[in-house]
Amino acid sequence: MTSDHDPGRRNVMAALVAGSAQAAAHGSETPALPSKTLVAYFSRSGNTRVVAGVIQRARNAQLFEIVPSAAYPADYLATVAQARKERDAGFEPALASRATHLAACDTLFLGFPIWGETAPAVIRAFLAAHDLSGKTLIPFITHGGYGPGNSRAVLARHAPNAHLREGFVIEMDQERRTMERVTQWLGSGAAP
Repeated sequence: MTSDHDPGRRNVMAALVAGSAQAAAHGSETPALPSKTLVAYFSRSGNTRVVAGVIQRARNAQLFEIVPSAAYPADYLATVAQARKERDAGFEPALASRATHLAACDTLFLGFPIWGETAPAVIRAFLAAHDLSGKTLIPFITHGGYGPGNSRAVLARHAPNAHLREGFVIEMDQERRTMERVTQWLGSGAAP
């Protein structure tokens, strides 16, 4: 079954469209009053960004994109290789910016894709750069078919004084499956 037929993905996309229409009707996606909730996310392909947007609108929360100061390669396989090296070395990349408004928040929804069966290095860097003591930490995780890996242990280790809650995990492996299907097609002799 392709990800096009994944009911979870379809539901997320439907919620995104509904949230966008509601925001357009109200003229803004930005909360009118300062929110005590922050949705911070890292997304390479856009899947985690979609989930972050749905949560942000549903909770009337502030939104923060976690960005490394040096971008990951545009090529998927090069990113996979770099992520593996970072994971194995325990490397934490520098961040382009910090979530300065996190101090005023009580709740952090933290979103990221699973890379190499764990949270990406940039998530460890984000946690190291921000004090989550006493805050509620709720992960939302996208993955390519292998589940959340050891990401919960990573969050517990890097935010030991946060109140870590069960999160949301969804398979959204469109990029990997697309590459496999195109490679199969090219190898089948169907393409000149």
